[in-house]
Amino acid sequence: MILKHLSPIFLFFNSKQWLTVFSFFLVWGIATLGYWKKYEWNPSSMVNFGYEFALQNQKETPEKAVLFKGEEGDLGAGYDGQIFYYFSRPLSEFNLNWPKGFDESYRAPRIGYPLLVAIFGFFGKTSAIFGMYFWNISLTLVSYFYLRKLLNADTKPYAILYLLSPFALGSYYVLVSDSVMVSILIIAYYYYVKENYIPFILFSSLAILTKEPALFLLFPLGLAALFRKDWKRMAVVGSVLLIPVCWHLYLAYRFPNWRPGRLTDFILPLEGLISYMESIWRLLGSGSHWKDLARLLSRFPLVILFFLGLFLPFTGQIRKGWEFRISFLFIMFMVGTAGYYHFWSVYENVSRMFTLSIPVLLLLLNEDRTIRKQEYFLMTLLILVLFLIKVLLISRQLNYQVGF
Repeated sequence: MILKHLSPIFLFFNSKQWLTVFSFFLVWGIATLGYWKKYEWNPSSMVNFGYEFALQNQKETPEKAVLFKGEEGDLGAGYDGQIFYYFSRPLSEFNLNWPKGFDESYRAPRIGYPLLVAIFGFFGKTSAIFGMYFWNISLTLVSYFYLRKLLNADTKPYAILYLLSPFALGSYYVLVSDSVMVSILIIAYYYYVKENYIPFILFSSLAILTKEPALFLLFPLGLAALFRKDWKRMAVVGSVLLIPVCWHLYLAYRFPNWRPGRLTDFILPLEGLISYMESIWRLLGSGSHWKDLARLLSRFPLVILFFLGLFLPFTGQIRKGWEFRISFLFIMFMVGTAGYYHFWSVYENVSRMFTLSIPVLLLLLNEDRTIRKQEYFLMTLLILVLFLIKVLLISRQLNYQVGF
């Protein structure tokens, strides 16, 4: 009953919202400065420009950007944040030219985040980078207050877990779209509950266009409306697909090799988990340096969290909040079917998949106070602590250069 002993702390922070917000900026600030410190305090470092791709898109690359030259075999590929940055540049110039070198088949549908970044990109390349920071931070903070409005008095104190989620922080840490998608989705759901359907449709459509797992909450909402024979709400939820479908139809015309089923190539049931466990045994047998082992084991709490997540929706009063239980299971399905090469081999890739689980769990808790939440909450807090340790003490500086 550790969580019961922590309850006074949650209640205290709930009564001092200024302290909660300060904690958010403190934790995210520590992570930010810990990253910048490794790369000459240059904010462009978190975009993770890869030297290979920067060369192909040199005109749109900031002059003094940190360019990761990579390790042997990866050609300085960088990380996903650069894709959203480079795709935002043509949007700022009112065209839809896909940046050179990137696979459009499953990246191009995710136009939502680049579209937001492009608003800042009107003022230049440096402003676009600022926009990536701005949207991650501001939307997380704004959606936190929207989420609080949805929660009852008993659940509201636990909302700080959303604000200090290690998964949202991990998404921000590499300036990708997961926390942005979840934030927009929470705002959309607020308008759904308030029956303000036009903002709901617009925000939900933007969430889907930011990243497809937004459907993991929207689809169960549609199911709930269907079972309750609420035809109006069912039509409203169905209409959120209109804008994404139009965008996908454009992509089918624009990119001959594009196909919506491309994402199914990444569905490999339990392959990622099994391969990850095998990699631990191999490293233990090789007698590697402790930092290499620590980096590998940093993903192990996520394995535990996954199995806790499989168990959690079947606790409590099953009939209560069943749409959120289905949503939670969808998230666990995504984690369980993620392959090793693209996901479980990299901490950030697998961690980000849990981002939506925190607000969905809070919404479920709002419906059913009897669910077994303690273990999931405590493991999430432990992962936050371990993530900060990883940022400050374990993560190594990568090979890089500033500008060309």
